[in-house]
Amino acid sequence: MTDNNSSQLLPALQGLIDVVAKLRDPDGGCPWDLAQTPQSLTPYIVEEAYEAVHAIRSGDRDAIVSELGDLLLQVVLQSQIASEAGQFTIEDVARGISEKLIRRHPHVFGDVTVDGVEDVRANWEEIKAIEKGQKTELLSDKLSSYAEKLPPLTAAMKISKRAAAMGFEWENVEGVWGKFDEELAEFKEALATPDIAHQETELGDLLFTVVNLARWFELDPERGLSGTNQRFIDRIQQMECYIDKPLTEYSIGELETLWQQAKQRLKAGG
Repeated sequence: MTDNNSSQLLPALQGLIDVVAKLRDPDGGCPWDLAQTPQSLTPYIVEEAYEAVHAIRSGDRDAIVSELGDLLLQVVLQSQIASEAGQFTIEDVARGISEKLIRRHPHVFGDVTVDGVEDVRANWEEIKAIEKGQKTELLSDKLSSYAEKLPPLTAAMKISKRAAAMGFEWENVEGVWGKFDEELAEFKEALATPDIAHQETELGDLLFTVVNLARWFELDPERGLSGTNQRFIDRIQQMECYIDKPLTEYSIGELETLWQQAKQRLKAGG
C-alpha cells in the first residue's frame, strides 16, 4: 500500500466510524439505530454477507463495493454498541484479528517453513487448538462448531470434508453412489408413513449424501443450488413476458408448454 492510499484509507474508515457514532447519539441520532441491539442486528449480518457473496459472484464492481460496505457497516455498528456498553471497541476488533493473523501465519511472520496449502491449513488448525487450550481439538467439537454456526448446506460440506480427512471416508466413489441409492430408498419408504419427523430425518440423510457426492466430484453445492434457483426464476420471468393472463389461469399442460418455450428462449440467448 502506498502512502497516498494510506492517507485516504484511514480518514475514510474514521469517517464511517464517526457516522455510526452520530447515528447512535442519544442527542439527535436516528431512532431506528438507537433502538438496535447486538441481537436485533444479527439477521442483518447474515443478510449482508449473502448479498456480498452474490455481488462477488456477479463480478459487478459497483455492487461488490456497495455490498462490502453494507457488511462493514455491521461490524462498525456492533462495535459501536459494544463500546457504548464498555465491552470492546472497533480498535479491539481490528487489533484482535491482526494479532490472530500474525499468530496463525508463522511461515509469513516467523521462521516456520511450509510446503504448500495443506501445511498452512495444518499449522492453522494446530495453532487454533493451542489457543483454545487443547493439544488437539476434538473432531466432535469442530463438527459441532460447523453445525451451530453455519447454514446447513455449508455446514454439511465442511463436516463431510473434515470427517473424511480424519478417515471417515468411502474407499471409492461407487461406495458413495451405493449410499445415495440406500438413502433414496429409505426416504421413499419414510414418505409412505405418516411420521413427518421420520420423513425429515431421511430427507436430511439423503441431502447429506448428495453433499458427499459433490465433495467427491469437487463441486460446490451452494453454487449449484444458487444457479438452479436463478434459472428457475429466469424461466418464470420468461414465461411472464409472453402471457396475457395470470399463471394461475393456465392448465398444467399449458404451463409445461410455456416452461419449455422459456427454456428454449433462454438457451438461444433470451
